[in-house]
Amino acid sequence: MTSQLRFGVFSAPFYGMHQNPTLGIRDVINLVAALDEWGYDEAWLGEHRSGGMEIVGAPEILIAAAAERTSRIKLGTGVTTLSYHHPLIVADRMVFLDHLTRGRIMLGVGSGALPSDAWMMGLEVARQRQMMEESLEAIVALLKGEDPVSRKTDWFQLRDARLQLRPYQQPCFDIATTAVVSPSGPRLAGRLGIGMLSVAATSPAGFNGLNGAWQIVEEQAARFGTTPDRGSWRLVGPMHIAETEQQARENVKYGLRKWIEYSKVAAAFGIITQDVNDLNFDATVDALNEAGWAVIGTPEMAIAQIERLVEQTGGCGAFLHFDHNWANRQNTLYSYELFAREVIPHFRADNQARQASLDWMTANKDAFHMEMSGARQSAASQYNAEREAAAR
Repeated sequence: MTSQLRFGVFSAPFYGMHQNPTLGIRDVINLVAALDEWGYDEAWLGEHRSGGMEIVGAPEILIAAAAERTSRIKLGTGVTTLSYHHPLIVADRMVFLDHLTRGRIMLGVGSGALPSDAWMMGLEVARQRQMMEESLEAIVALLKGEDPVSRKTDWFQLRDARLQLRPYQQPCFDIATTAVVSPSGPRLAGRLGIGMLSVAATSPAGFNGLNGAWQIVEEQAARFGTTPDRGSWRLVGPMHIAETEQQARENVKYGLRKWIEYSKVAAAFGIITQDVNDLNFDATVDALNEAGWAVIGTPEMAIAQIERLVEQTGGCGAFLHFDHNWANRQNTLYSYELFAREVIPHFRADNQARQASLDWMTANKDAFHMEMSGARQSAASQYNAEREAAAR
């Protein structure tokens, strides 16, 4: 376990068809502002264009709005689908945001979670991974700024391209690629020397792949001469907590079923199975908790889940809540606040010195009580002597 573990949110975000989408967009900004107040480290905001539930199509604009409401939390695209954008535009926008936020920006990249998005743009899903890698190679070269970049692929061209602003963060802001189950994410992270967002870390397949993922990163880093950094590895998983497990279960009756139904349709990560969906509500929660896919319960259950993930990886940099809209607004915010108050301190040793002080005082309480009793007796004797002297 590391005392340097960071915490944050990975938010699509998701909003049910019964909810006001305009208010939903404001909810994201308000959530990030609350996370900033509660001491969270990072917020990653998504990019989607179909399905009706994941309603943010321009994470950079949302980040700019959230930046004006926050002061310390880092803000990242979670993620920019590189096959949808020219690489010069992506790099230029992110550098601009880096200056706008005074160094609080992060770039998350992926090949695309929703095939329906690609369909509308006439893109072949089978080509998106290759397109992402071609774009990311160009973006990394542009951000290094060593020489003008000239590249030509079958979908973009760069001619003597360079950025007119250098990143505010030196030498550059964090870049992280999604990693699901296959080795493609770790391979790319190691080859380019960037971080990873393990977005399905708690699914059975994703969890089982964690112990080998870093080995792939290190193998590729050794081959291409990059320096791997476990601190740039972020694990993503869903949680909803309350004071009691029963209360948490009651809370998620609000939206868990709707979210499962959407996940089956979207098929983004393949982590919600038909058999789970066919169970009754309590059995569904039992199955998700027992499989380690989710935590619907207490702060103690959340701590155990994160410890389990850290042990499986051998060491990582951050845990990110997979924002899901399972509970209503009030209970969702309280879950995040409770996590900040009772889970984060466990991993940061915030109370270690306090506990040591209490233990020391407890171990010496008898001696301290004797000192205090002696002091009281001395004070009483002095007072009585002063009264007697005054009476004479």
